[in-house]
Amino acid sequence: MTKWFHSGRRRDLCALLYDRGELRAQSLKSRLESHYDERIDPGSFYGTLSALVESGYLDRRTEGIADVYALTDAGETALLDHYAWLGDRIEGGGDSERTGGGGDRTEREAERDGPDLKD
Repeated sequence: MTKWFHSGRRRDLCALLYDRGELRAQSLKSRLESHYDERIDPGSFYGTLSALVESGYLDRRTEGIADVYALTDAGETALLDHYAWLGDRIEGGGDSERTGGGGDRTEREAERDGPDLKD
């Protein structure tokens, strides 16, 4: 995964645009604030959008007085690659990585399954 995608906010913005096609900046901000259930600092939000545009992952165009954003092909590819990677982790596709290849249960699996009562 490229460094620009390390930010959850960047991923979430891209996911919103993937879902909606294109959105005005204020609509993007409102949807993200609703999802996070907290206010986002405008300077930080617009800085994130600018970084995504400068990196080539979003397109920005002006419509009246509003900026409208859409994913580029590169942004969509990065988002879908991350989604596939995450799906592999969640669906168990990464079992050999999680267990170190030896089949031993991880601490998380042991906690989830309950105590090991073998003596």
